[in-house]
Amino acid sequence: MSEVNQKQSVMRTIISSFAILIISALLMAAVQPRVITGKVTDDQGNPLAGVSITIKNSSRGTITDLSGHYRITLQPGDKVLVFSFAGLQTREIKINEKNTINVKLYPAVVEPEEVLAPDYPRVKAEKRISTTVSYDMAAGSYTQTSIPNAYNPNFNTEGYATIHENGYKDVLKQPLSTFSIDVDKASYANVRRFINMGQLPPMDAVRIEEMINYFTYDYPEPEGKHPFSVYTELAVCPWNPKHHLLHVGLKGKSIDKTELPASNLVFLLDVSGSMNSPNKLPLLKNAFHMLVNELREEDRVAIVVYAGAAGLVLKSTPGNRKEEILGAIEKLSAGGSTAGGEGLLLAYKVAEENFIEGGNNRIILATDGDFNVGVSSNAEMERLVEKKRENGVFMTVLGFGMGNYKDDKMEIIADKGNGNYAYIDNIQEARKVMVAEFGGTLFTIAKDVKFQLEFNPARVKAYRLIGYENRLLNDEDFNDDKKDAGEMGAGHNVTALYELIPAGSEENTGSIDPLKYQQNSKTVKPDMSAELLTVKLRYKQPDGKTSTLYEEPVKGKLLGDRSTTENFRFSAAVAEFGLILRDSEYKEDASIEQIISLAQGGRGEDAEGYRGEFIKLVRTAETLIDMRAEK
Repeated sequence: MSEVNQKQSVMRTIISSFAILIISALLMAAVQPRVITGKVTDDQGNPLAGVSITIKNSSRGTITDLSGHYRITLQPGDKVLVFSFAGLQTREIKINEKNTINVKLYPAVVEPEEVLAPDYPRVKAEKRISTTVSYDMAAGSYTQTSIPNAYNPNFNTEGYATIHENGYKDVLKQPLSTFSIDVDKASYANVRRFINMGQLPPMDAVRIEEMINYFTYDYPEPEGKHPFSVYTELAVCPWNPKHHLLHVGLKGKSIDKTELPASNLVFLLDVSGSMNSPNKLPLLKNAFHMLVNELREEDRVAIVVYAGAAGLVLKSTPGNRKEEILGAIEKLSAGGSTAGGEGLLLAYKVAEENFIEGGNNRIILATDGDFNVGVSSNAEMERLVEKKRENGVFMTVLGFGMGNYKDDKMEIIADKGNGNYAYIDNIQEARKVMVAEFGGTLFTIAKDVKFQLEFNPARVKAYRLIGYENRLLNDEDFNDDKKDAGEMGAGHNVTALYELIPAGSEENTGSIDPLKYQQNSKTVKPDMSAELLTVKLRYKQPDGKTSTLYEEPVKGKLLGDRSTTENFRFSAAVAEFGLILRDSEYKEDASIEQIISLAQGGRGEDAEGYRGEFIKLVRTAETLIDMRAEK
């Protein structure tokens, strides 16, 4: 071969190699996953956190962070991104060649004929997808078939337990007020969701004690042998100046995250068809991503899911194997019916098999509560968790979504299953529950905690406990260690407010005829120097069977308006807001102006901004409340 031919051959080889390299690079680029990032704002340019971004015709999606930014990975064939947020118009944006897509969302326009029920969000009927699902236990995955069908008949079937507000009790006839503590906070977040959507919440969705307890208060850290401290404050009642308002606070012992005992956690995740919406499964995945990042090497996590059946998708795994845990969560998709009872039984079985002596053994249930297969009624769920709660496994219930949300069922599971209950309506709330309040959410320092207050008739004619209607106990239950009560988490606050009618008042609180066979009480002469009441508490250690008694007399000095603390003012503002939302017969002179004034005076440092958000929420609700009053 001539020299010229050799050079031509070499050149052809070089060119071929370059061509192969270029084609390979192009092929690699074609199969490389594409990532879209961007920012979502409102019509004023303000960043929106918690906006759901999903890929149209799929269950894949993400949620914007606190700055409104998002990041989503595409697959071949993905063509449209769907941006949705409660109270704003949903937008569909075609995916173009750009890798940055910024979106602005505008307020939703609601027509009167779209109202499906007076107490629920206004929504247009929309076509749904029926999904059949089969679970492969060996593979640990679901096979789904989606079928377009008619309008969804199950929308707006939210369920709430009826609340009958506490009335006034005559101290001479009923001096004892006994109730179980409640550290649940779901009601406030749920109320916020309704108001942000332009609707007042259903009356029974407003549990005032949960609204008050959503916020933290500056109570002293406990000292001595008891795992909590008691705080009291007394002043004139803001919405009824003839009455007094008693603020009672309980502060649980704070424990540094690094000092928490090892956790044996079972994530029990609802992946049924009812979870197939942007504010359910995608938000759930983001929330649990935050929680997994908080886990340590000594912690362990198993994942149980349920739809038409229940299955174990991740065996108990050390907390430092985060990629494995997050990978199992990310693969989940929604479809099928809801066998919640079967899921609970499997979760308890897995928790018991991996039980850590002296550790934090807990099931974390995430669901919209819409159980419809097997054990599903409220009574059945109550019996199931009551039977299983004695095994030392505690419960945390996290609620998601709207429309078919079953608040009453989830409250029962948490209350009867030695647990706590929160509602997650956006990514900020997920961070609050999973990160900021990690210890209190997941680690119990005392269980079966009961309050019993004995009022002195020389200071109090009658009293009314504000809220806690579903936590009331018989007086004799206080000393009965077989009676279940609430659990206290590390660093948790519990706050209760009483509206008091002072001794010597001429106000009529109702009466009964004189008793024939019992000695009838006589009027007691008022004595403002006497003790106001005695506070008693009973509690058990997390693994204990016998309760410990805590008792403290309260002098109860009446403070002037300028002497009250931020604790008192802010809790009173929240309670007053709850009375107005419930249109309570006890709201008297309650007003939005006074609520805002009290809340601003009790806002304090507000490092996380929750109290400031409350003030904005009250202002948002003002127009809705005025509209209700005009009807």
